[in-house]
Amino acid sequence: MVYIDREDFDKYYGKEHGYLIMNHAYDIDWLMGWVFCDRIRLLGNCKTYAKKVLQYIPTMGWAWKFGESVFLERNWEKDKEIISKQLKELVEYPSPIWLLLFAEGTRFSEHKHAASMKFAKERGLPLLKHHLVPRTRGFTSSIPHLKEKMGAIYDVQLAFKKDDKIEPSMSNLLIGKGVTAHLYIRRIPMDGVPTDEQEANQWLHELYQRKDQMQDSFYNTGDFFKENDLDRVEPFLLPRRKASLINWCVWFVVTLVPMSYWLACLLTSGSTVKFSIGAAIIASFFFLLYKIVGMTKISKASSYGSDAKRD
Repeated sequence: MVYIDREDFDKYYGKEHGYLIMNHAYDIDWLMGWVFCDRIRLLGNCKTYAKKVLQYIPTMGWAWKFGESVFLERNWEKDKEIISKQLKELVEYPSPIWLLLFAEGTRFSEHKHAASMKFAKERGLPLLKHHLVPRTRGFTSSIPHLKEKMGAIYDVQLAFKKDDKIEPSMSNLLIGKGVTAHLYIRRIPMDGVPTDEQEANQWLHELYQRKDQMQDSFYNTGDFFKENDLDRVEPFLLPRRKASLINWCVWFVVTLVPMSYWLACLLTSGSTVKFSIGAAIIASFFFLLYKIVGMTKISKASSYGSDAKRD
């Protein structure tokens, strides 16, 4: 379910460079974004800011690496050079790209939220109920490189109803359980975004206050707009693309069928060495699934308090 102004959707979505600012509350928020981008035929040109360690995660991390995502080391002196260099390259793409920023820096949890609110009180920043305090340096340092080339910022808010029977997690998706996402996206022309560092800093904090109002209303009522005075946007569904299914089927046949045949030959060869190789491949497959399911847990390795010093 998507909540988007239909006029903007028909005119701009998938037709211009975009800078996305999304809340980070779930294991699969990035995946829901991928699904949306696939349905507007933009999946191949989706980029993101990510922690450097994520590029080593099998399959997903490798895909982000080869897809030219911006990997950061959480060392500001190094990161500002990385941001400057890569953004200058990305904005020159001849076809539209979308670049995703999780401004909170890490996935929401109660422990991180408590640390975030302590930090906010100490700095006199707005207190948020459903978000962490946004980290502004990456945003404010990016805007000057994007101002002339990016058409707009896209404010993205993802929510799942709290009374849903199926938890929105990667493990549930891998075993075939479906979830229903509610995705609100608002286009903000880049002309209205300040480039001055202090003004851009304030702009981002105000954006997150708005996002928090929407999330609070949704969690309480199942409606982004019922408990605030924000302009209502009616939801609609985007149809699935047959081309995506055909593409998946073709690659399934081309890759998995011969691989499965080769694996079966190894296991039934009667050779101890070949059988061991086959068993090792199967073990590696299950290890890969384990790593994918636990991918977002890597973000828990560092506390919010230490990262907040960058701001």
